[in-house]
Amino acid sequence: METRQKTAVVTGASSGIGAATVQHLSEAGYHVFLGARRLERLEELAQRYGGTALPLDVTQSDSVAAFAAQIPGPVDVLVNNAGGALGKEALVEFDEEHWLQMYQSNVLGLARVTRALWPQLQQSSAATVINIGSVAGEETYPGGAGYTACKHAVRALSETMRLEWLGRPIRVTEIDPGLVETEFSLVRFAGDAKAAKTVYAGMTPLRAEDIAEAIRWVLSLPEHVNIDRLVIKPRDQARVDKVVRR
Repeated sequence: METRQKTAVVTGASSGIGAATVQHLSEAGYHVFLGARRLERLEELAQRYGGTALPLDVTQSDSVAAFAAQIPGPVDVLVNNAGGALGKEALVEFDEEHWLQMYQSNVLGLARVTRALWPQLQQSSAATVINIGSVAGEETYPGGAGYTACKHAVRALSETMRLEWLGRPIRVTEIDPGLVETEFSLVRFAGDAKAAKTVYAGMTPLRAEDIAEAIRWVLSLPEHVNIDRLVIKPRDQARVDKVVRR
């Protein structure tokens, strides 16, 4: 009977859903490797919950390779959480640099990390890869073409993983949150706190902890059970752009 401590890797772990996931998985008994660009924040989390903080920029292949080289196998859980949105320009006015940055983090970053950790994932007798997508991966909205395109791509990556790994002891789950109040909107609006706050005005959004708890639940299921996709929205949100505000 296997008695070793299970290992989890969380990208984008310095804040929001990533940081909450580190807490939940640590409390569930995993040794967590935390990856993000803000190493000081990671080290604070690692000190608080245990685990290992490592610098990671998913948009840079060298950074991803160095990160993966420091993680011994087996890796039982990989949470591809790094990503984000930039800008809300109309399609015909899109900012090319914003789109390039979003593709680098949300799409190529996810692929880079998964590829780099593939040897360690294969060493696990029952691994799980969880990709954090968005309701924007199935819907679109004005001003969101770049971000929705990225999250539609995450859906394609998740489904391809499941097809290519069929027969291996690796589960693939995509978790698609609706409105979650984190630093997400602050980053999208380039640090404009007032604009970021209006996204959640008059309604009750999800918290990062809600998504982290969903991740913990997915991992708690028997090894033969795969949750392909989990869509989680606050009660006040019916679609990506349909929100009740009081």
